[in-house]
Amino acid sequence: MKLLVYSAQDFEIPFLKKANRLRHKTTYIKEALDTNSAIKAMGFDAISIFSSDDASLIVLEKLRDLGVKYISLRSAGYNNIQIKAAKRFGLKVANAPDYSPNAIAEHAVALLMAANRKTHIADRQVHEYNFKQKRLLGFDLVGKTVGIVGTGRIGSVMVKIMHGFGCKLLAHDLQVKQELIQNFGVEYVDMAKLFEHADIISLHVPLNSVTHHMLNEQAFDKMKSKVVLVNTARGAIVDTKALINALRNKKIAFYAADVYEREKGLFFKDNSSIGIQDENLRTLLTFPNVLLTPHQAYVTKEALTRIAEITFDNLDSWQEGKPCKNELGYETLVL
Repeated sequence: MKLLVYSAQDFEIPFLKKANRLRHKTTYIKEALDTNSAIKAMGFDAISIFSSDDASLIVLEKLRDLGVKYISLRSAGYNNIQIKAAKRFGLKVANAPDYSPNAIAEHAVALLMAANRKTHIADRQVHEYNFKQKRLLGFDLVGKTVGIVGTGRIGSVMVKIMHGFGCKLLAHDLQVKQELIQNFGVEYVDMAKLFEHADIISLHVPLNSVTHHMLNEQAFDKMKSKVVLVNTARGAIVDTKALINALRNKKIAFYAADVYEREKGLFFKDNSSIGIQDENLRTLLTFPNVLLTPHQAYVTKEALTRIAEITFDNLDSWQEGKPCKNELGYETLVL
């Protein structure tokens, strides 16, 4: 099978090549998939895309006309691809749903710890030979109430980690996991109660029509004024304008995230020489109580190895005419 890999990062290509084992004739390009770059898929049977690629209806139609039959996502999330349109055009689509929930949850904890203990600020100070502790006040995690929104694969790992810190655990999900209740004392509550009681809120839900801007002005009004909000899910779960207002009005204490609402065209590239035009992001980065990383939670050896393996396992299944366990269909649209 001939495969074109869009948005190929230098650091991930060795993992993909190793997983491929020369089974598929693969071409790697740094360009993201969009209406202009879709033409590059001419002559390929399959493409692989990342969460930052544009697989909207127009793009999918172009891919269909170019002869592409398969799309293997190198991500668990698939909000960037219109699944119903892909099915209508006869395109088979699969994701990488369980590549490493530990990588994401552990990065969420890293963000939380940095936000709380101000390690990023301390590091900058020390490099300037400033050894004062005035700006470095944090709090003990033991005994704090952590609200975990979404207890799927990643959220469940987050539960286990925060339980190890001795935290009280609240959770919200459409599906209640009894093992989390029995083994870690999780209390499932509605969103209003979670917002009201949580000292820390960590987001682990997919982006869809229900979760889009789930954290809006009304949500921030319900939270504790000293809450720490951690987002390693998707940027658009949080209404950026409402977040900025909440920070300005001191309605939340800290926002730590690995994602941003409008990453396309900004993330996964070096903008240091040209700057950025996104006014909301520029404003967000002016706050000392905002910590943002560049969508790096998946960048671990284990996660990249598993993503690569799943990517080519999906292709192998299709090529061999076997059922692909990660294939996305209409059932994925049911919330």
